[in-house]
Amino acid sequence: MQRVLTTLLVAAVLTGVPVSAQSKKAPPKKAPAKEVKAAPAAPLKTATPEVKCPSLIGMGVKTVRSFCDVPAGREPAQGIIVTLPPHTGPGTLTFDLHARHLYSEDEMKRGKAYARYRAVIGALTMKGDLLDRGAVEAEFRTAADLFDRIGGGAGPGSLKAVAPAGREQVIITVPAGVDEVSLLGETLDAITPAGHETVVMPGRPVAIVSNLLFEYRPAPVKR
Repeated sequence: MQRVLTTLLVAAVLTGVPVSAQSKKAPPKKAPAKEVKAAPAAPLKTATPEVKCPSLIGMGVKTVRSFCDVPAGREPAQGIIVTLPPHTGPGTLTFDLHARHLYSEDEMKRGKAYARYRAVIGALTMKGDLLDRGAVEAEFRTAADLFDRIGGGAGPGSLKAVAPAGREQVIITVPAGVDEVSLLGETLDAITPAGHETVVMPGRPVAIVSNLLFEYRPAPVKR
């Protein structure tokens, strides 16, 4: 026994490692932690939002769209209220913006039907914060310049005099947490047979909107 201890002491001196350390085993290696994969993001969805229109014009005879007047004003509650579905992250609200034209067969026959429009509207939160603006420019010379005609009127063919002219697609980014957007008219520059108009009174229709869509990632369902 003494010979064995002497041998271990000599080995420890030569290697510089304590005898107690030589008798201990190395600790086992820990297995690498497994990576936790994030849940995949919900796919994008496109839906027609709920729209509260203070002045609904009617349905288009060609496009079968619903057309709505955009009133001028500064109070979000007085505009077109668009209610959005619950969404995670920012969403995208799109719609078509049209000039608002009053069609007259009599002016067409007299060759005095020319009109030019430039309208600007704003998209606001219900707190009054501006998200973005949209604008449309359009000229009218003949009925072919109209985007559509609206049924349910007293004119020839049961068509209404008011009609959408031109078309400009407007894209609005809606931040997370915003579930309602108000569309309100800001300015209108119009040259019509009645003259040149630039003053817009609150409540006065400035333009027409149609085809509202909202692209978003649905919010997770609460359990």
